[in-house]
Amino acid sequence: MNNNFGWTRRHFLQGLGASATGLALSSCVNTNRNPVELTKEAQEIEPVVDPNSLEKPNLTVGFVPVNDCAPFAVAWSKGFFRKYGLNVTLSREASWGTSRDGIIFGRLDASPVVSGAVTNARTGAEGARHAPLCAAMTIHRHGNAMTMNKGMWDHNLRPWQEYNGNLEEFKRDFNNYFTQLPQQQKILAVVLSSSIYEYFFRYLAAATGLNPDEEFRIIIIPPPQMVSNMRLGAMQAYMVAEPWNTRALNPLGKKGQQVGFTFAQGREIWQGHPDRLLAVMESFIEENPKTYRSLVKAMIEACQYCSDPKNREEVATLITDRSFTGAKPKTGAVDQFTRPGIVGEYNYGGFDGKERRVNSIDTTIFFDLPDNLNTISGNHSTFLWQSQSIWLMTQAARWGQIKKFPKNAEELARKAWRTDLYREIAAEMGIESPKEDYKVEPAEVFIDQRAFDPSDPMGYIKSFEISSNSPKLFYQS
Repeated sequence: MNNNFGWTRRHFLQGLGASATGLALSSCVNTNRNPVELTKEAQEIEPVVDPNSLEKPNLTVGFVPVNDCAPFAVAWSKGFFRKYGLNVTLSREASWGTSRDGIIFGRLDASPVVSGAVTNARTGAEGARHAPLCAAMTIHRHGNAMTMNKGMWDHNLRPWQEYNGNLEEFKRDFNNYFTQLPQQQKILAVVLSSSIYEYFFRYLAAATGLNPDEEFRIIIIPPPQMVSNMRLGAMQAYMVAEPWNTRALNPLGKKGQQVGFTFAQGREIWQGHPDRLLAVMESFIEENPKTYRSLVKAMIEACQYCSDPKNREEVATLITDRSFTGAKPKTGAVDQFTRPGIVGEYNYGGFDGKERRVNSIDTTIFFDLPDNLNTISGNHSTFLWQSQSIWLMTQAARWGQIKKFPKNAEELARKAWRTDLYREIAAEMGIESPKEDYKVEPAEVFIDQRAFDPSDPMGYIKSFEISSNSPKLFYQS
């Protein structure tokens, strides 16, 4: 697409820095939706760690109003922060950009970030903030999906499960739709640039033979605004965490119209992928080692709580609160929007009146892994595989966001994803972790049946027919 101003994606995003800072400051001032009063249950928890023994017991921790705020809501309301000597103020962030930037600019001590943000902060990828970010754990895996609009449905596109793994059949329908569409309408939306959602869209498009650089514009929209923007025709499809895919299935606006259907959950693109990481600055760990250990322990325990099937209905209701997702319907069950992604009663929807419900506990994985992913001793969801950070680097290189695959990729992964610290912290909690940092991703976990061997990242990159080595344009909604 032509750019009369001659801006590359890097120039454009750098120019957004001032506005991003402004958003961060405004969210700091406007705290009326942040959780304020500690619950009675939390107040009754007896700390096992003396706050006076910590370097920084008073923390400000961010979250974004999507389902994966659940471990933060649980840690706060159940008293897990308090248990480990922490006095945490939760900050409800407007977007994934402000969640990341709040850490980098010092407004937040810790916050969740979209998978890719920490890795690309180290590699210097285009569209990413460049900073020494670190993460020792995931918040969850899966829990996200791609939503497509009614126009795509009307051109015979259907949920991926109905293609029964037939990529050629999907390719036909996908290409038929986009080849007849005017160029200015070929728009896809994600929540953050240079992140796993963008890579999933690119991966899927390229698997159908379309070069995403040539065929699409990708815009950035905060999660709660996805559904209303699709209703206004801002994009053909978007990828976001729940509950904002489920929300698209339900009537919206004065006319009470459904705006989309779920094409695929992210776990159907890459089963077992890391979605959200708990990020901090490297300096935070160095200056506050005891505090950091307490924070990670509180979040691990919260993830375990969310993982327990007995607690999932409670968790789905908890996060409907205005302080968290605020995703409450005007009528019907209070957890109508949050329940499918948390409990695992997931409806893909459609415009034919049929319910396409799939019951699966691994719709969102917080700690315990399903049997098909639990093939390595000690493996669990909050453990970070550095090999998956390498996969993210291959995608940044494939799409020209970095000039070439880093020669020191393993060093960068080791500094960004602190598996060493996680093992120590988890061991103190009596939790076993895998002994290795790298594993092969077998072909069957990817939508195109292409395995990833982290020992040969260059061979993996070269195996794709469609890629890019040039800067790309990026757009803000």
